[in-house]
Amino acid sequence: MMIHATSQEHNLWVMWEQEKDIEAANELVRTYLYLVNYHVQRISAHLPQSVSKEDIKSLGLVGLYDAIEKFDTKRDLKFDTYASFRIRGAIMDGLRKEDWLPRSVRDKSKKIEQVSEQLEQQLQRPPTSKEIAQQLGLAPEEVEGIVKDTLLANVLSMEEKPKDNQDHNEGIGHSVPDTSMITPMTNVIKEENYEELAAAIQQLNDKEKTVISLFYDEELTLTEIGTVLELTTSRISQIHTKALFKLRNILSQMDLVHE
Repeated sequence: MMIHATSQEHNLWVMWEQEKDIEAANELVRTYLYLVNYHVQRISAHLPQSVSKEDIKSLGLVGLYDAIEKFDTKRDLKFDTYASFRIRGAIMDGLRKEDWLPRSVRDKSKKIEQVSEQLEQQLQRPPTSKEIAQQLGLAPEEVEGIVKDTLLANVLSMEEKPKDNQDHNEGIGHSVPDTSMITPMTNVIKEENYEELAAAIQQLNDKEKTVISLFYDEELTLTEIGTVLELTTSRISQIHTKALFKLRNILSQMDLVHE
């Protein structure tokens, strides 16, 4: 039996595994719903406000259902750990499949990239968000926000699975496959992308690298990072968006970020 399970959880798992009792399964979902809410809250902090938390929650529930269906209680493993992996995976996979970035943001992103290239040729250096904003008649904060959203979209697309497998559908309302085959070539490309992203991050200053690490690796919120660094949430947000803007310029030069 999985370690650290309460007697109530044990009974629910027995009823589900031996009898496929639907009420037991529903109770297990209610018991572990907090895991879905946790990952929804964490992942939503990285996404545009236009992305519905309810949609993210639906994706997380798909992962939870899948975890309950596939979990083997005979393994020496906590269900919380296993479910967290599948919940987060289902959410990230769903985000890759769904076009969650508004068309208006994509259009502005293309304009920002075009103006950025023009200004870089004129200035012989990467332009600032303020310089790009002046050319487009936008606020610097809006330019930085768009760059942030599109960078996240492209980072997600790095891990997108090949689209030639038509044996299943994935996303809201569909089950998540237990395994996926990654070709050696795909794996090499992913490794190269991550290496270039890591190299780009090394070009940031120390405070920017710290914020990026705490936000994406440790999954702290901007408020929590502010507490750690003893800075206001507003200041952390400024550091975060400027760091992403720098990364966008660096990755563009590496031909890593694609339309």
